[in-house]
Amino acid sequence: QVQLVESGGGLVQPGGSLRLTCVVPQSIFNSLNLMAWYHEAPGKDREQVANYGSNGGTRYAESVEGRFTISKDTSTNTLYLQMNSLKPEDTGVYYCYVQTWGSVYWGQGTQVTVSS
Repeated sequence: QVQLVESGGGLVQPGGSLRLTCVVPQSIFNSLNLMAWYHEAPGKDREQVANYGSNGGTRYAESVEGRFTISKDTSTNTLYLQMNSLKPEDTGVYYCYVQTWGSVYWGQGTQVTVSS
């Protein structure tokens, strides 16, 4: 069974930073054609905030552009989301998401709370 292991969430004050981590099993990492992070705010639908395509390009939601950075480390099969200048509206559960040509996989989610 493929499991993505997330970590890095927590409580942070507005303006602060967090880095989320998602470890992807080696068995699928080299077959991925998309890696992404999603945000599920309280009472709202899950929305993609950043993705990393197979061509190496990145895309961001307008709400996080310039504040969040998605990256990966191929030596450790790890996907990251660096979150800077955090705002209260960034609060919620963050999920990593990866897909191959035949399957999709989600992380278990990590809670981020931005509050003073």
